[in-house]
Amino acid sequence: MKLDSIDYKLIELLQEDCKQTTRELALVLGLSTTAVYERVKKLEKTNVISKYVAIIDRNQVNRGFVVLSMIKIKTHSKEAIIQFEKKINDLQEVLECYNISGDYDYILKIGVKDMEAYREFMLSKLTSMDEVLSSHSLFTIGEIKNSTQYKLL
Repeated sequence: MKLDSIDYKLIELLQEDCKQTTRELALVLGLSTTAVYERVKKLEKTNVISKYVAIIDRNQVNRGFVVLSMIKIKTHSKEAIIQFEKKINDLQEVLECYNISGDYDYILKIGVKDMEAYREFMLSKLTSMDEVLSSHSLFTIGEIKNSTQYKLL
């Protein structure tokens, strides 16, 4: 799908606040509400916009301890990779998972209440997986930047 500058501006506006009404968006973009509605539907239909979410303050929901964990898996067979990735997708503590290059195979972003909760997660869930060979964890000290928005224009 070819996007034009109005699509990009619309996407930026929705990234800032997706609860804006079609009318509010139309006023900023200088378009009719119908035109904005059709553009939004087109962006959704083509999966340029895949979903809308609420961004929460993780400290207020007892998930303020953020850990980056690098994982090596035992074998790189297709079956082992599929199995590991399926298990990771089922773990509520894992917020993000990326297959990476280098000395490790995956990096996980994990959100839990505190160090004790992380220890329990590691012992009972992550390192108990048959596919995991080793892990290396980095504990965040402070958050400098955490953005969900892509600057498009």
